[in-house]
Amino acid sequence: MADCALHLYRSRQPKLTLVYLPHLDYSLQKLGPDHPQIPREVAAVDQLCAELIAAARQDGSRILALSEYGVTPVRGDIAINRALRQAGWLQVREEQGEDKLDCGASAAFALADHQIAHIYVRRPELVDEVKALLRQLDGVEMVLDEAGKQLYGLNHPRSGELVAISRVDRWFSYYYWLDQAKAPDFARTVDIHRKPGYDPVELFLDPKLPLPKLRIAWTLLKRKLGQRSLLNVISLDGSLVQGSHGRPTDKPSDGPLLISSEPDSLSGDMIPATAVRDIMLAHLEPSIAPQRHHNAMPAAAG
Repeated sequence: MADCALHLYRSRQPKLTLVYLPHLDYSLQKLGPDHPQIPREVAAVDQLCAELIAAARQDGSRILALSEYGVTPVRGDIAINRALRQAGWLQVREEQGEDKLDCGASAAFALADHQIAHIYVRRPELVDEVKALLRQLDGVEMVLDEAGKQLYGLNHPRSGELVAISRVDRWFSYYYWLDQAKAPDFARTVDIHRKPGYDPVELFLDPKLPLPKLRIAWTLLKRKLGQRSLLNVISLDGSLVQGSHGRPTDKPSDGPLLISSEPDSLSGDMIPATAVRDIMLAHLEPSIAPQRHHNAMPAAAG
């Protein structure tokens, strides 16, 4: 990604270049922010940033370095859809011995995204009952209804009727099956499109598999020979995940960070996340003054 960005920057000379370096995102979720290997991972990303910044500075370009979120340590998942299924609201259909989520037939189901989950409730009269159940789940910090979503700026038309937020040390998994033997075939694969939510366990090979790398090689060989084969080597153990994000961090120092090459472009120690757009526009055209924003997750400025 860095090489591609440098190539485009030097050959096309664009007015705005956005470069995403996801390296730390994965290592922090897999290992946790306190793992002794993380400083080495940070140094590797820092080296890539140094190359990009050096190239940009040669022609006087203004530079912003932005982290999207701060990752904090976690110690387990919250299988929110299992709770909805056990309450009788989430429905599945059995296909070839596997449970497949049936959103259309469900009175309530959740789309999980790290430490936030959107819960879609079909009938308005069920909302309070679903909210009461979710508030009792171990690891859930709060459940936002319409008033709560309005307060936190999450009242988007596509938001769930309810939004659940986990405690700082937990995260939401999408798991909905009650019997591991009935987990759908995609659960043990890297498949971001069929899973009803983000699955950080895709970062892990199943530790219970014997010779997993040999199994991967054999599967890839069969595919090369024209055979269809499922690369089912992913664990179903949510406790493997060591870092997550999504909720506002309890400590600002654990949160996202914005760094600018223009010392006067940022004011104060904290800025709302919704101000980043205007700060970017101001770096493109200094005559554009950043607007004031409220009720948004802050980011530390540097």
